[in-house]
Amino acid sequence: MSNRDYASTQLAKVLTRIQNACAAAGRDSNSVRLIGASKRQAPELIHGFAEAGLTDVGENYLQEAQEKQSQLGNTALEWHYIGQIQSNKCKPIAEHFSWVHGVDRLKVAQRLHQHTPTERAPLKVLVQINIDDEQSKAGVSVQQAPDLCAKISELDKLALCGLMLIPAPQPDPERQRATFTQARDLLNHINQRHGLNLTELSMGMSNDLEQAVMAGSTMVRIGTDLFGARS
Repeated sequence: MSNRDYASTQLAKVLTRIQNACAAAGRDSNSVRLIGASKRQAPELIHGFAEAGLTDVGENYLQEAQEKQSQLGNTALEWHYIGQIQSNKCKPIAEHFSWVHGVDRLKVAQRLHQHTPTERAPLKVLVQINIDDEQSKAGVSVQQAPDLCAKISELDKLALCGLMLIPAPQPDPERQRATFTQARDLLNHINQRHGLNLTELSMGMSNDLEQAVMAGSTMVRIGTDLFGARS
């Protein structure tokens, strides 16, 4: 099976899950963006997915992502940087990505703002929330998120679009949905408190996609269930 044929089959499966979840929630399926979590996936496989209709990919490792971007330069993909950001990586991230999921410190936001080229559109950023207060995970606390969002919104070369989260693993669908609903409520609270218009919720992966969509996710990040096992 060619990469494109494999990609078409896999993409159809995941899009069907999204469509079914949206139907159950009374939502338009176009309101949820599928991001292929493509770390450690071969460039030729990603190219096959792009040919099959995937438009967005997310990468966690800068060097790996830059190598893929170089090889896939003629492919119409929108690149998302996902995960924790080191200050010394802000310049290449600002220069080579359209979206950044994972800003959790004002210093990082300021560095991204500093290095975003003035001739391009503002860099779209999401604030990462540590919704379960896990010491092992990056992200700002729920309590500190509103003030961080307010400060980032003042940086004119960044477009603050919403929130991103990676909840603690939870097998119970109802508890999954409760966590995602908490994030949605936080987004609404931030908008009301600071007069913002944040619209994006990047939440939901292979094992909890449906519950995230039911709670209002606008971006789901799917890796293994889309591409298959990582190489």
